[in-house]
Amino acid sequence: MTKVVTAEEVAASVESGMTVGIGGWGSRRKPMALVRAILRSPARDLTLISYGGPDVGMLCAAGKARRVVAPFVTLDSIPLEPHFRRARQAGAIEFTEYDEGMFMFGLLAAAHRLPFLPTRAGLGSDVMRVNPGLRTVRSPYADGEELVAVPALTMDVALVHMNRADARGNAQYLGPDPYLDDLYAKAAARCYVSCERVVDNLLKEGPLQSLLISRSMVTGVVEAPGGAGFTSCEPDYGRDEALQRRYAETPWEEFDERPDERPDERPDER
Repeated sequence: MTKVVTAEEVAASVESGMTVGIGGWGSRRKPMALVRAILRSPARDLTLISYGGPDVGMLCAAGKARRVVAPFVTLDSIPLEPHFRRARQAGAIEFTEYDEGMFMFGLLAAAHRLPFLPTRAGLGSDVMRVNPGLRTVRSPYADGEELVAVPALTMDVALVHMNRADARGNAQYLGPDPYLDDLYAKAAARCYVSCERVVDNLLKEGPLQSLLISRSMVTGVVEAPGGAGFTSCEPDYGRDEALQRRYAETPWEEFDERPDERPDERPDER
């Protein structure tokens, strides 16, 4: 059974008002081909759950996001995502900011279908002040330790980008870090995986341990070579720093990912 679909079919399944989780980390292995398809779709008022990068920045700049839940929104080599920052400063979006560890526990809770998970992360910090809705719980055991009760980060749809996948939905990372893409897949009602290549045998691509996402978690697979660009997708390619810098420095309405110079305008190289 094949689960191969197009990016446009994925975007068509995302409806206004949905909660969308986006895998990757900062400006690393983001499912940008799927994000761009959503940018072209009519979906609006989205809640985004992400270790944020240009995925969040673009959707905020385009007026697609209503709320963002994230521990950060960064371009890595550029510390603060500028389009997200502008939307936040203008009051165009709601923002729920968690500590990185708290955010992970929210994903874990959703992945295990629990309403919350307790953690020490966030205790004694301003994260409790800026999130007055957060609650603490006491351990039922002898020490009675007070812990933060992190609510589950449940999602209607999760989008992740992997190095390889097969047509059934098993997906593989080949770079140095799995990030938390498997938790996004488990936490969402539906998960879509874009990948650099759809292959027949993933074990020919990398070791068994690199098989991160099971087909049981995946609704659809999109073959999208270069589909994480301009973010990195190691070892297939690194981040396109020049394009990322142009994205960061250009007003969203003027940003064009195509080269500035058209082929017929280039100097004669003969």
